[in-house]
Amino acid sequence: MARKPKSEPDATPTRRMRGFEPAAQLLTQRIKAAGESRGFAIARLLTHWDDIAGAETAALTRPVKVSYGREGFGATLTLLVSSAHAPMIQMDLPKLVDRVNAAYGYAAITRISLTQTATTGFAEGQTPFSGPAKSKTPDPALTAKAATLAEPIHDETLRHALEQLGQNILTRRTSTEGLKK
Repeated sequence: MARKPKSEPDATPTRRMRGFEPAAQLLTQRIKAAGESRGFAIARLLTHWDDIAGAETAALTRPVKVSYGREGFGATLTLLVSSAHAPMIQMDLPKLVDRVNAAYGYAAITRISLTQTATTGFAEGQTPFSGPAKSKTPDPALTAKAATLAEPIHDETLRHALEQLGQNILTRRTSTEGLKK
């Protein structure tokens, strides 16, 4: 019995029989393809940059691309950094190379190049890295209400996270109520 040649793809999409899937699982292949187009073999370097570089360094830098040499031995990681912070980051490059290679599991990165840039002007005022955090002081009444709601939780980190979530929800409610009036 001969096989039928596939001339046209089926018009009906294949149906998934696994039930609900997390959104991250549906986007994994697209995220991986986007990362690989910039040279990132593992997306963990982008998604967990705070853990890899450390909180202080990650607040001042963003990984942009990984470029591989012709010989294939070692790669160059390009980081965006503001001009004011570049000398401090430059001093920490040997430690940063070790941390990045620890994330890869082998000596994948041999060199890090810094691209100095302004902190404003990208995507209509959006910055590619956060820089120093500018925090707003929340309304004390909302903070107290969120703390009261999260009070029964015994785990301190979970309680703090729920307080933050409660503050965000309560703040959103008060700002949208003002718009409705």
